[in-house]
Amino acid sequence: QIQLVQSGGGWVQAGGSLRLSCAASGRTFSTSVMGWFRQAPGKDGEFVARISWTNSDNYADSVKGRFTISRDMAKNTVYLQMNSLKFEDTAVYYCAAGRTYSLDYTYWGQGTQVTVSS
Repeated sequence: QIQLVQSGGGWVQAGGSLRLSCAASGRTFSTSVMGWFRQAPGKDGEFVARISWTNSDNYADSVKGRFTISRDMAKNTVYLQMNSLKFEDTAVYYCAAGRTYSLDYTYWGQGTQVTVSS
């Protein structure tokens, strides 16, 4: 059974930092794109960052320069380091992964709340 289990998140003051983790199990994701998305209350979900199987990364303009996505192949885990957090970063964050060499996301984590106080 393929699972993405998230950890991290929580509450932080504006300007602070948090790190999210997403541990994959059931198969290796070294040949998969892995990404982070978020959904704020009353808003549509939005793309945050992704890292491909070649370790190339992409970010939403709103988080560029503040967030960093990385992956540990040995641990089958992807991370999202979030620095200089802003109130508008408050959302439920979801990790996602695709099938082998696909840019479509098939597997999703359970979501984790990030709350930034202004």
